[in-house]
Amino acid sequence: MTPPAGPPKSGAAGGALGRTLTIVLTLACAITSSNIYINQPVLTDMASSFGVSEGAMGSVPTATQFGYALGILLLVPLGDTRDRRKLILSLGAATTVALAAAALAPDLAVLTVVSFLLGALTPIPQIVVPLAVALTGGQAKGRVVGVLQGGLLVGLLASRTYAGALADLVGWRWVYGCSVALMVMLLVLLFFTLPKGITGSAAMPYGDLLKSLPKLFRGSPLVRRVCTSGALVGVSFGAFWTTLAFVLQDSYGYGPGIAGLFGLVAAASALGSPRAGRLADRKGGRYTQTVLLVVSLVGWATLAGGKEWLVLMVLGVVLLDVGVWGNQVVNQAMLFKLDAGQHSRLNTLYFTTRFLGIAMGSLLGSQIWNAGGWYGVSVLGVGALLLAAPILCTTRDVRPVDDIPAGTSAEEAASRAG
Repeated sequence: MTPPAGPPKSGAAGGALGRTLTIVLTLACAITSSNIYINQPVLTDMASSFGVSEGAMGSVPTATQFGYALGILLLVPLGDTRDRRKLILSLGAATTVALAAAALAPDLAVLTVVSFLLGALTPIPQIVVPLAVALTGGQAKGRVVGVLQGGLLVGLLASRTYAGALADLVGWRWVYGCSVALMVMLLVLLFFTLPKGITGSAAMPYGDLLKSLPKLFRGSPLVRRVCTSGALVGVSFGAFWTTLAFVLQDSYGYGPGIAGLFGLVAAASALGSPRAGRLADRKGGRYTQTVLLVVSLVGWATLAGGKEWLVLMVLGVVLLDVGVWGNQVVNQAMLFKLDAGQHSRLNTLYFTTRFLGIAMGSLLGSQIWNAGGWYGVSVLGVGALLLAAPILCTTRDVRPVDDIPAGTSAEEAASRAG
């Protein structure tokens, strides 16, 4: 492991994470992340619009998630070396253009390509969260990550609701049009509130930055465990949300409006995420992850009965989202105990693997839906969590790098950190 880097450079505006800036950064996480999920409750409407099967329509969320993973891999590492304000504003502008293109897509092929680009340009939260952690001065990492994650979830879940309701009223294209308007307003707000001169402390060319990612992955057992378990949990999550609209239409005759309302049903998870971060701060990551794994498994067991009983579907959504999003908060909090100069790259590794998992879950879920229906999807969701269980329940809690005594050798530091 490389020696701990110094704190990020900051200008006059960048001394601390105050309440106003926390709110703005939380809004940024919420609005930008919601852009990659607004297609999920309207997939049946899209399929009807383009005259394709529901299975074929699964290419849209799958392309979005694969694009998101690639964007995280190629763009988020820049947060360790570049001006984060300029990076966030540039990506926000590019995302707005991609949303407008999606609204005008003439067929499924074009929408799939645009969805891939939209995902690739949208990894803004993965730059915002390390920025917020840096501005805290290194205190209460789990709490800060949990607060931002909670705001992200409120926006994400609300986006599913408004996407479904708006599609029922005026069609799915206006869903993307509304997201364009939200992004324009967010960009104006960010322009006037983001601190200037907050630059990552790792001084290296872009090529070297990318080359350092495999070394970070190989160099710490903690990083490998967090990334692998995060990908498996992502498979479970992606399979559920991609096929939810299908099972609601098939079993209950519900359209995108009701599918979107399940975003509000899952809003309890937004309250659970900050609590998961605080629990990890107090009890440690391994204990908290074990609890969250049990919650997720109970959620899928409940969801399996949701095909016949709607109340079980509602309860299962709450449990699964509490477990999955709490898992993400704890994973990030554990990674942010490592060298601050590597936080953006650690976030890159984690979210690249996480969203590759979600993309794989979307792909497998839509195909299994065609072949085996909802019970087949449920088996996939439970199976992915069971594969993650041995990792989640045995990952050793780490000691923050800042707490490792001066003079500790690189080998000893790496051992304590993973």
